[in-house]
Amino acid sequence: MNYALISENIKKQFKKSKRIVHALKGINLQIREGEIYGLLGPNGSGKSTFIRIASTLLIPDTGSIKIFGYDVVKEATKVQRLINRVSAEASFFKKLSAMENLLFAAGIHGISKKEALEKIYDISEKVGLDRKRLNDPLEDFSRGMQQKVAIARAFMTEPRLMLLDEPTTGLDPRAKREVQSLILQMRENMGATILLTTHDMEEAERLCDYVAIIHRGRIIIKGRTSELKTMIAHKVTNPTFEDVFMEFTGISFDEAEYEEAESA
Repeated sequence: MNYALISENIKKQFKKSKRIVHALKGINLQIREGEIYGLLGPNGSGKSTFIRIASTLLIPDTGSIKIFGYDVVKEATKVQRLINRVSAEASFFKKLSAMENLLFAAGIHGISKKEALEKIYDISEKVGLDRKRLNDPLEDFSRGMQQKVAIARAFMTEPRLMLLDEPTTGLDPRAKREVQSLILQMRENMGATILLTTHDMEEAERLCDYVAIIHRGRIIIKGRTSELKTMIAHKVTNPTFEDVFMEFTGISFDEAEYEEAESA
């Protein structure tokens, strides 16, 4: 079995005002190569903190994450060559065109202009970006289109592991569906392993092969989406992921969102 990511006992705390916030309380995950793995939980549950550690942006207090066998702290440079990250709020030079933003990103990674142009046209086709709009300013793009550009930019480096941190947050329903379809295409057309964080239970169920539910910095339950619903089928007729969350956390998802917001 080949694993893209293995985390062991990841803990992280932050000092806010005069108190300590325990963001992660011992996270253990194993993500198989080639799958879409969902980290599902309310805002403030620790999802983004885990992504930042996996992407070498934060150092854990204890524990380790290995990506394709490389430690994210001790071998950060090697890990950075294997991953890329897309967040809910992708940063761009909004006055510049999509093409200019993509060429700039290519240049940072040492990709020649000739090779970059080939990559841009190839990736744009795969992610559904209209070539005719590549020279339009990013500020004229919808949020959904901007996320497509962000994902295209991430694939310039041909990452083996894509870290998607709430990529559909704030999108209108149509744009959300387009980005969700794109995520499925990424695995199909580009062979990427994907770690997706989301607080959208329908999104997790639609996209993910395997899901871990995180609450208060801990993994509560994990398994294949169908397996998790089957586990409570004797209690609930036609169970939803909302039912799964409530069964294993003891509270509704809305209550968990409120609880996490109050403790932030």
